Amino acid sequence: MWNDLVHLGVSVPDKIIRTVVIYWGLIVLLRLAGKRDLAQLNSFDLIVMLLLSNVVQNAIIGPDNSLVGGLIGAATLIAANAVIVRWFRRKPRMRDLLEGTTTVLARDGRWIPNALRFEGVRQTDMEAALRRQNAYSVADVDEVKLEPGGTIVVDLRPELVSATKEDVRRLEEKLDRLLAG
Repeated sequence: MWNDLVHLGVSVPDKIIRTVVIYWGLIVLLRLAGKRDLAQLNSFDLIVMLLLSNVVQNAIIGPDNSLVGGLIGAATLIAANAVIVRWFRRKPRMRDLLEGTTTVLARDGRWIPNALRFEGVRQTDMEAALRRQNAYSVADVDEVKLEPGGTIVVDLRPELVSATKEDVRRLEEKLDRLLAG
């Protein structure tokens, strides 16, 4: 039993190379799939993501089912991710290439059909996202953006933005000046 836990089925360099190659392959494939997969995971997308992890498992571990081999693969993934994330922070051009850039999906109260099509998002899904961010329809927004990480950002028209505490404080000051004056 102890031998099964610690005996590696493949060499450590082989395991590290396999893990790094699969990591990069997944980055490229997810980039090609688009931001929608990150922004609006529906049931089908979730199933694909779960199956994807299972599909690449054997490519990472090879014929190795040992505990130590699994730990090496996990440590390699975490280390590779940490290095790459830190590297991309300093290289905006590379970050944009692999992560993408912000896409404007609606502007001035109108959807941009080509942008919706390009990102593979449905207008009905975006309308649901609008409602989650206090807009009742696309007519209520200045812009709807899909960020590289899949976040949907809704900028409401100025007259529809909720008042802040600072707004109230300024109004109170004006009222006080009017009443005192």
